Amino acid sequence: MPLSRRRLLASAGLGAAGVGLGTGGYLVGHDVASAQAAETSGIVPFYGEHQAGIATPAQDRLHFASFDLETESKAELRELMEAWSQAAREMTEGRMIGNENANVYAPPDDTGEALGLTAGNLTVTFGFGPGIFDRAGLGLAAQRPTALRPLPALPGDELNALESDGDICVQACADDPQVVFHAVRNLARIGRGTVTMRWSQLGFGRTSATSRAQETPRNLFGMKDGTANIKAEDTDAMDKFVWVDDGPAWIRGGSYLVTRRIRMNLEVWDRSSLGDQEETIGRQKYNGAPLGGSDEFEPLPLEDKDSNGEPVIPANSHVRLASAQENDGLQILRRGYSFTDGVDQSLGDLEAGLFFIAFQRDPEKQFVALQRKLGVNDALNEYIKHVGSAVFAVPGGVEKGGFVGESLFA
Repeated sequence: MPLSRRRLLASAGLGAAGVGLGTGGYLVGHDVASAQAAETSGIVPFYGEHQAGIATPAQDRLHFASFDLETESKAELRELMEAWSQAAREMTEGRMIGNENANVYAPPDDTGEALGLTAGNLTVTFGFGPGIFDRAGLGLAAQRPTALRPLPALPGDELNALESDGDICVQACADDPQVVFHAVRNLARIGRGTVTMRWSQLGFGRTSATSRAQETPRNLFGMKDGTANIKAEDTDAMDKFVWVDDGPAWIRGGSYLVTRRIRMNLEVWDRSSLGDQEETIGRQKYNGAPLGGSDEFEPLPLEDKDSNGEPVIPANSHVRLASAQENDGLQILRRGYSFTDGVDQSLGDLEAGLFFIAFQRDPEKQFVALQRKLGVNDALNEYIKHVGSAVFAVPGGVEKGGFVGESLFA
């Protein structure tokens, strides 16, 4: 069923005052300049060289949703992305979607729960799953990037199909939980009849720093997480490991997004000794320094031995196995969040963990290569299990007046 023409036309007719918000970042992408603009205005520019929500300093809250496409019409998919892009721009500027409704007999354009709230550094990032390129009716097979393939079965997977995969993803991040909920709710409403939500995940407490200005956060194990993560200011690393510069035009300037819903066995972890926790991770719990070190950001002493001749950082510790030093310099950009979804009724334990998000140039060469190693050897596997998984191709940024993935439909 096609999207509302009234909605598209109303959104296209925005006043000049709305378009002017955050213009300082339009031409410089979403790296350092956008971060500086957001610090003072709370608005992250929607337009730019890259989609916001990747190199943007990680916000405090997340609502991530995966949708199944319910149409075989390329025109309807294009119309969806136009409408979603217009709505995302309005919301990231801290404005309501569309206009106030003068007709009391028609539903409002905006559900209203974010009225009166600030933009809260909202970013809305879109991606396409492998499945849409397999649909003959859409005619997009020739536009499929070589690197966009379903993730293979990986060691330790205990995946739930209802928490995995999808045709289109929406990642909404902000510093206010109501703002991110409002964003996903309204996009789902706008897309009704064209897409159906497959699964979604709320997140709190970012588990990675993506800017040098941010302090390293802690995950639900109480450990500092993401000390060695790529930072947006590391432009050489971003170009080498995150941004795509080949393939179809629509993916250039974009990236590949991998999500993993990781259940953390908190009750088991909480009964483990401090020494066991630190050796499992390879870092000291309280200051985040590597074992054998004194500062969080000092290099991992991977060659050092203890008095018994054993590695100071154990061979099966998480940081050793995941480190760039042990993986030929390989890195990924992490933007994960903690989650809690009530109680596991079978055990009476918290249903909580990490919603892992990573951006990279090539999922097979980066995430999959790392996870094959971690899934077999990582001491952390005693305390976690991977229950959800997905991969998406994230289009490049949006030119002023355009929409996400526009060149895909040219």
